[in-house]
This record gives sequence, structure tokens and C-alpha cells, in this order.
Amino acid sequence: MTTLICGSLAFDNIMVFPDRFKNHILPEQIHILNVSFLVPELRREYGGCAANIAYNLMLLGGEPMIMATVGDDAMPYLERLDKFGLPRTHVRQVPGTFTAQCFITTDLDDNQITAFHPGAMTFSHLNKVEQVKGAKLGIVAPDGREGMMQHARDFAAAGVPFIFDPGQGLPMFNGDELLDFLQLADYACFNDYEAKLACDRTGRSLEQLAKEVKALIVTRGGEGSEIYADGQRIEIPCVEAEQVLDPTGCGDAYRSGLLYGIVNGYDWLTTGRLAAVMGAIKIAHRGGQNHQPSREEIGARYQRAFGSLPW
Repeated sequence: MTTLICGSLAFDNIMVFPDRFKNHILPEQIHILNVSFLVPELRREYGGCAANIAYNLMLLGGEPMIMATVGDDAMPYLERLDKFGLPRTHVRQVPGTFTAQCFITTDLDDNQITAFHPGAMTFSHLNKVEQVKGAKLGIVAPDGREGMMQHARDFAAAGVPFIFDPGQGLPMFNGDELLDFLQLADYACFNDYEAKLACDRTGRSLEQLAKEVKALIVTRGGEGSEIYADGQRIEIPCVEAEQVLDPTGCGDAYRSGLLYGIVNGYDWLTTGRLAAVMGAIKIAHRGGQNHQPSREEIGARYQRAFGSLPW
């Protein structure tokens, strides 16, 4: 059953500064700040929420379909999608643009200086949900502002249930717009900070927001997650990781478990547990798409954590 994943494809350029920013920034001179950091270590990762979610859903045995926009420089990414058998039928290449790119410099204290160029993401509204036939479930993940609003309306008009997952794009929307998203969506997913921000902007409590959807999921990092559904609050414990190496993309891996559980009719406890397992597997690897467990290994990991199989 096809799951349509609307969101971004992006290149993550990650640099490590082998010193501390504080040793090179003069506080009394920040009004004329002009600094340069030598970064001998650089790696480029394939990222973007749509691709990360789709990659993890593929590992689970799902049928993801990506809807995204990329730029003239996207060929290495498109070839990667082909390599993993991820359809790019609805990945639109926008001439004269760059693929969305994040530039992250980290120092020895794990402080970060980040710059993000949205590039082709700005044109995500050119893609229409109606162009995809047979989708049974969808997700509106972080993307261009207009595109996120368009795709939510498209899903609702087509009668396709979807998860509203604004992520780092949440600050782009005011309270009324967030309520509109929740009224269109069937499910919503936030991390704990985003949940607090959504409550602040809408003037409603988390329990009140949960009444707008069939289920509201809040992730809390190492403290696990919780699912508000059917008038209940279901606590999902964090699954112990083999090692905590890189949290980048863990939220996307978690969301793949949600999508797989929903489309296959799992109860919320099983769905949340599977999502937690996917997050734990991802965090032990650098980048959002470098872990490669088999479906059998995912099932075994679930069984070790919870004493049963998810399928």
C-alpha cells in the first residue's frame, strides 16, 4: 500500500572545527563579527525529511512514494534513490535552483553554527497530491511553507488520511494556521519543543489539540514518547541503542514506524514501540540513511525490547 511522503530532499554538509568557537570570537566585537574557521573534516550526507522517512519505511518493507523538489545539482541524490529502489516519479527537478542544503559546523563543545538554504524546496507547491494514484496514507513533513499548506489541503480533498509533521517548519505558521492543519489532518506528530510551541501559538493545551486528530504523538528523545489517542495517553519507552552516535534523522526514522503501523492497522502501543525501535537503530549510525538493517533484524530488535514480534 503506497504511502505518499511530502517533504524535503537535502544535502547535509557537516564540518568539524577542531577547537572551540569561544576561543576565536571576541564578545566585545560581535557587532563587527568577521571570523573564519578552518574545518579539515567535512562529510556530505544525504538528508531531508521526506527521503529519510522513505528510506526507513523501505527498510520496514513499506511502499513509500516521495514527493519533493530538487535543484540542478540533484543527480547524485537521484542516483541514490534509484540504487535503493525508491521511486522518484514525483521528485520534481526545478531548473535554476540548488537542492536544499544545510551547512553545519560543530566545535569541540558540540556548539553548532548552521546555515540552511531552502533552494528548490521553495517550489514544493508545484507538486500536487492528486498526481499520485492509489496512496492509502500520507505525511506532510517539513518543506516549503506554501507546499505544506497545499499538500495538507490536497490530502484532505482526496480523502487520504495523513500525518501533520511540521518539524523545524512549525515556526513558519501562526496559531490559526496550525489549527487549520490539525483540522485537516488525521494524525499529528511533534517533538516536545514543537508541542510546547504549538500550544503557545494556538493558546490550547496538548490535550485540547489532541482532540482535533485521531492521534497526537509527542516524542521526548531519551525519555521516550507518548501517544494521545481514543481519550488515552499511551506511554512508549525509549529503546536502548547499541550506541548513541548521531541523532540526525532519528525523528524521521521514528515517523517511518508510525506510518508502517498505521497503514498496516497496528494498535497504537505496537505502532509506537516499532517507531521507538526505528529511532534506536538510527541513532547508532552517522547520517540519516546509513543504517541498513534487514526487516528480520528490525523484528528481532523489537522482540528483544518488548518480548514479541510486531508482525
